[in-house]
Amino acid sequence: MTTSEVQDQIIDEFSVFDEWLDKYDYLIELSRELPAIDGQHRTDQYVIKGCQSRVWVDAEMRDGRIYYTADSDAIITKGIIALLIRVLSGRTPQEVLDADLYFIDRIGLRENLSPTRANGLVAMIKQMRMYALAFQSKM
Repeated sequence: MTTSEVQDQIIDEFSVFDEWLDKYDYLIELSRELPAIDGQHRTDQYVIKGCQSRVWVDAEMRDGRIYYTADSDAIITKGIIALLIRVLSGRTPQEVLDADLYFIDRIGLRENLSPTRANGLVAMIKQMRMYALAFQSKM
């Protein structure tokens, strides 16, 4: 699936909910499905600066594609990073750098986050793109 197809799928999934409380519940459900990050990556070296809660993100390159793992100590944030991983993991560095993450606005996520969580969302995206840039420079 392309990044657009995955994002459209996410938009469809969120469209069944009328209330933001239901969407938050869905984010919580997604957080439970996120595979655990390796314990050695739950350190300050992998923590994202700018997030209110603690979020750890790691990435590895396999066969020219980036695979992300992440965790958070906040369940809503963990659900948000699960969505970002779903869209960006398994992509080439260039695909990650070029991705227009339109699903964030289309599902109403950005407008329904507190300012500190919105800053955290930007920081998560920035860190994932920094990994892509680093991997791209090694190619």
